[in-house]
Amino acid sequence: MEWIVIAAVLTATAGLLVLGVLACRLWLGVRALAEQVDTASRALAEAAGALAGQRR
Repeated sequence: MEWIVIAAVLTATAGLLVLGVLACRLWLGVRALAEQVDTASRALAEAAGALAGQRR
C-alpha cells in the first residue's frame, strides 16, 4: 500500500515538472512573438510616416 502513495507523489511531481517546462516554453514563445509584433508595427509606422511625407 505504501508504494501506491509513493507512485502517486512521483507521478504528481513529474506532472508538475512537465507543466513547468511547458509554461517556460510558452513564455519564451510569447516573448518572441511580442518582439516580432513590435518590429512589424515599428516598420509599419515608419512606412506610414514615409507615405505621409511623400504626399505633402
